[in-house]
Amino acid sequence: MLIKKFFSIKEMALWTRWETLLFALLAASVTILYDIFDQKWIVLPWTPIALVGTAVAFIVSFRNNAVYGRLWEARKIWGGIVNDSRTFSIHVGDMVTNEYAKEGEALAEDELKKERIILVHRHMAWLTALRYAMRSKKKWESFMEHQTNREWAKKIHTPEFVIDEKDALAEYLSEKELEFVMRVGGNKAATIIKLQSQHLRRLKEKGLLWEFSFLVLEKRLASLLTLQGKSERIKNFPYPRQYATLNVYFVWVFVALLPFGIVPEFAKLGDELHDAYPFISEFFIWISIPFSTLVSWVFHTMERIGTVGENPFEGSANDVPISTIARNIEIDVRTCVGDSFIPDPFEVKENVQM
Repeated sequence: MLIKKFFSIKEMALWTRWETLLFALLAASVTILYDIFDQKWIVLPWTPIALVGTAVAFIVSFRNNAVYGRLWEARKIWGGIVNDSRTFSIHVGDMVTNEYAKEGEALAEDELKKERIILVHRHMAWLTALRYAMRSKKKWESFMEHQTNREWAKKIHTPEFVIDEKDALAEYLSEKELEFVMRVGGNKAATIIKLQSQHLRRLKEKGLLWEFSFLVLEKRLASLLTLQGKSERIKNFPYPRQYATLNVYFVWVFVALLPFGIVPEFAKLGDELHDAYPFISEFFIWISIPFSTLVSWVFHTMERIGTVGENPFEGSANDVPISTIARNIEIDVRTCVGDSFIPDPFEVKENVQM
């Protein structure tokens, strides 16, 4: 997530430089053929090109609206995870006590605190497993296939791409639990929730957790699983590929046709200026190159922004910052149970939070 006001002109120019060069070469080629080689037949009526452009504008806008909807829904889901995580840690801190402990099962305050910290650490393991699942590569995710996207990815800090998942989970789970989670495989986050529920049940059986408190915490785990499922739904169900495919094809068809309509129009304008401005008239057709490039750039950039934004957990600068959110949650929940170690927030690079 970008945390400054705008992307700079330089950043946008570098990000789209190869496409911009291609658009300029296409426009220049048509202009050279038309003007220097006198190939006046390579023209297209402006009306059908304008109609195609109008259709492309509608479909690009439709896609970008849908993409923003996916992004905003993902952010709301992770906002819910933030709220439920804080509530869970507060409940753990207040409900794991000796108040209803059975005879011989009461623990010293240090031991109770240890139980609370284990629960909170396991919750962080769940968050870690979830964010690694969200960062996993899907077949339809294409962000890293473009050179300039890879250049951006190298500049920003995405913890899931530089730290092994097992090493990250080892910070929060015991060796036995870590081995179990890695061996079971599959949906690691759901497995960790299962371990969490089993721990709560053991505390209830000892009387360290009142039965009503047990139900409250189990309900919180169910809520977390619901949010996990919603996040997985966005991750595992892409923007419909038929729309994404047609969007790309239509934009490139429009970009390819555009110079054949713009160049003749500028040639006509140049002819109209001949009597008043003969020098300008002679070279006026060449102004079509930057104008054609600009229009092509606008349409293609809108389409590309939709492409990089349609998967809000993929690892681009426009994603929901799940790594940052998870670290902020960790700081909050550790504080709630009086943990001695409070980590620092993740480093922000290039004004991007991941």
